[in-house]
Amino acid sequence: MEKELDYAISIMKDNGLKYTKKRSDILSFLINENRYVAALDVFNFMNNKYKGVSYDTIYRNLRDFAELNILEETDLQGEKRYRFHCDVHGEHHHHHFICTSCGATREIHMCPMDMFQEQLPGCLIEGHRFEILGKCEKCLKN
Repeated sequence: MEKELDYAISIMKDNGLKYTKKRSDILSFLINENRYVAALDVFNFMNNKYKGVSYDTIYRNLRDFAELNILEETDLQGEKRYRFHCDVHGEHHHHHFICTSCGATREIHMCPMDMFQEQLPGCLIEGHRFEILGKCEKCLKN
């Protein structure tokens, strides 16, 4: 966890975001959760630690971290969710299975984009997102 946190903090500092203990605690929470969580979950965690922390401050930091590619974001059940980027170094391309109940994720080490590129001759694909949504084994048992 410490390696991921140190790397995220260096990205943050390199991009002009000041280091604060609260920002570090947000990132640590997300690293430990290792799943997609709502901004409200982060707020509740931080509010227990720092009484009176602003929800807007939490949300703004989550958005900033996502823009810096420290966090991944997705929409689950009409709500934006965040998780610590599982490949913050950008070393391997992958996608996710996401549990729609608990937000747990699993990496999928294949990409369907080669097939799509073949069907779009002359076009330049600049980015994509591929997620499989469903229920994990744990949630299915419950």
